[in-house]
Amino acid sequence: MSAQQAKRRIGILISGRGSNMVSLIEATRSGQLDAEVALVLSDVAEAPGLQKAQELGVEARAIVPQRFRTKLTGDDAQRYVDALKEAGVELVCLAGFMRVVKDPLLGAFPSRILNIHPSLLPSFPGLHAQEQAWSYGVKQSGCTVHFVDDTLDGGAIILQRVVPVLDEDTAESLSARILAEEHRLYPVAVGLILSGRYKVAGRRVAAFA
Repeated sequence: MSAQQAKRRIGILISGRGSNMVSLIEATRSGQLDAEVALVLSDVAEAPGLQKAQELGVEARAIVPQRFRTKLTGDDAQRYVDALKEAGVELVCLAGFMRVVKDPLLGAFPSRILNIHPSLLPSFPGLHAQEQAWSYGVKQSGCTVHFVDDTLDGGAIILQRVVPVLDEDTAESLSARILAEEHRLYPVAVGLILSGRYKVAGRRVAAFA
């Protein structure tokens, strides 16, 4: 078996431009992650991230759900399971995937689906988290990588990174600085999970020394 065949295989789900997808692909190409991105799937046929992935030499295609607009479940989710399993994926990374993931996808990859969220969870779950933080007036926000479960952004927290909210910030400028930290944090969190050197205690993931 070649070194390339032996690499751990990651699947990435996107809905839009896929900037965190690109950061993960680049981390595998640079050697930061000893893995390969085997497949990118989108629930939006026109998602710009699909073309980006293809330009980077990664198989990418849309699987557009037929039933619900805000969640992925039932037969629609099974189509994702089938595609990911066929590609040999063992870890699924949500990167701006704008649907709540349900069974059978959750059951097919137990404790093997990650998400990155643009706030310091449990604060400001759901949509528009950066704007929520800015509007609320907090002095610090950031981003969180967490396991995906059947709650809304409520899975065990893997890693977080703090981003100060500056007096001159707008929601847009805060979002841009949080996104830059997301690109740095996500590959580190994925590497930790792939290493297996962690344990989950309640809602906290602790790395082994």
